[in-house]
Amino acid sequence: MANRTIPVVDLSKYVHGTSEDKQAFVKEIGRAFHEVGFVGVVNHGIPKSLVDGFYDSSKSFFSLPVKQKKQYEIAGAAGQRGYTSFGKEHAKQSQVADLKEFFQFGQYVEDDEELASQYPENPYVGDTPEFSDLGKQLYKAFEVSGSHLLRAIAEHLELPVDYFDQRIKNGTSILRSIHYPPITEEPRSAIRAEQHEDINLITLLVGASAGGLQLLNAQGEWMDITPGEDEIVINVGDMLQRLTNNYLKSTTHRVVNPPKELWHVPRLSIPFFLHPRAEMDLTCLENCVSEDRALAYEPITAGEYLDERLREIGLKK
Repeated sequence: MANRTIPVVDLSKYVHGTSEDKQAFVKEIGRAFHEVGFVGVVNHGIPKSLVDGFYDSSKSFFSLPVKQKKQYEIAGAAGQRGYTSFGKEHAKQSQVADLKEFFQFGQYVEDDEELASQYPENPYVGDTPEFSDLGKQLYKAFEVSGSHLLRAIAEHLELPVDYFDQRIKNGTSILRSIHYPPITEEPRSAIRAEQHEDINLITLLVGASAGGLQLLNAQGEWMDITPGEDEIVINVGDMLQRLTNNYLKSTTHRVVNPPKELWHVPRLSIPFFLHPRAEMDLTCLENCVSEDRALAYEPITAGEYLDERLREIGLKK
């Protein structure tokens, strides 16, 4: 693949391949996450019809009048369920809000009543019911693909293959549908999404409706990420970087504004932020600490870390 910013791997080789295929996949994704922090994944198991349907229903939701959308904005939820209106979120190092609005779907706990009672419910969008229905289906599909990827990462880290399985089961993962409206006036030093790193273990992103996603490479250059057809983009989040004592790389990325002649074109993006359960211990793995890689982080749980970061980006007061 010429002129690619990020490597590409084939998940079906890990899920359905021979032992040699699996070993090759583990090596490829490990190298990509150590050196680049991003990878493109094909044959990921998420049906195109489901992605397309959710895109269409997202467009329907975001085209509703603001007053209607605000019915699904939940006070005190820190944006973790339902609608978050335009201009609420900013990168942690910026005080200028990103040029976006979004809707978030959280965990659907169906086998643990006690845990379910601790999670707020996802608001059902009666105005566009297919948005809620397809959102739940896509959430569950992302969980399956994400769990396969984390099994491969566990093998690369020389952990038990099922290391992440129970730690992510009924975790605090988020499916986010992001709408970047047309830009109607010169932005106040803001771009669609200012440079940042993700909070979670890994992020799975299905191709956006318009370009703009860039990563910051090791040479300090901003590089466009242009996924191929039916490819999802996966990146390491800060929790996985922290767990591996900076061995796996949570790479800075952003979404830039289009050229002025394309300001009228909106952008829709669908990331799935795969989080563990709140009680997961993010203490650095012993085999990731050495003389060459000194211990970089104090112990913390995933829940404590998430809380800290939500405050930094303005979603939690």
